[in-house]
Amino acid sequence: MKVGNLEIVQIPAGEMKNFSYLLYCPVSRQGLAVDPSLEPQRLLDAIEAHNVKLTWLVNTHGHRDHVAGNGLILEATGAALAAHPLALPKLDRSLADGDVLTVGDTAVEIVHTPGHTPADITLHLPGALLTGDTLFVTKVGRADMAGSDPAALYASLRRLAAFPGETLVFPGHDYGPQPHSTIAFERQHNPYLRCPDLESFLALRMG
Repeated sequence: MKVGNLEIVQIPAGEMKNFSYLLYCPVSRQGLAVDPSLEPQRLLDAIEAHNVKLTWLVNTHGHRDHVAGNGLILEATGAALAAHPLALPKLDRSLADGDVLTVGDTAVEIVHTPGHTPADITLHLPGALLTGDTLFVTKVGRADMAGSDPAALYASLRRLAAFPGETLVFPGHDYGPQPHSTIAFERQHNPYLRCPDLESFLALRMG
């Protein structure tokens, strides 16, 4: 799918219904990959099929179903590994809120969205968000795991909900009625984004 100046390839991967992603510039063929998951060969096949020179491999957080395939992708492509410093111990680049990675002539901004884990990040490019395990289509990430913070998750979701309604949402798992959506769709159909305050969110998410 063309979004701005980049192509976004959404790749179903694994029994946990993960999505991996390949973002690339169709002119320079420079690319960035997200979350190789438990079936990294599918991502590698997409990289090769689109003749992409992978510059960055980004993890949205450190859970195994998102990072288990890192080794295969890094060895095959020579890409640099980037994530929040709390996600993984060894990184080529540690990412913080507001940092920018460049793909072709497009800036991909890092939005720190803690809650599911302290290390969760969302990738923001013009017109789209790759939300990892923070926001799914009509659902949100778990907040009852080790390191989870439901209040932080609520704050992160409020931040994402403030993006323009037409912004596309590409989640980390295929848990919803469709593989991607928009912020406007989530505002209308996601019960967690419709919670008016933290108390009601906690009752719904943690109840």
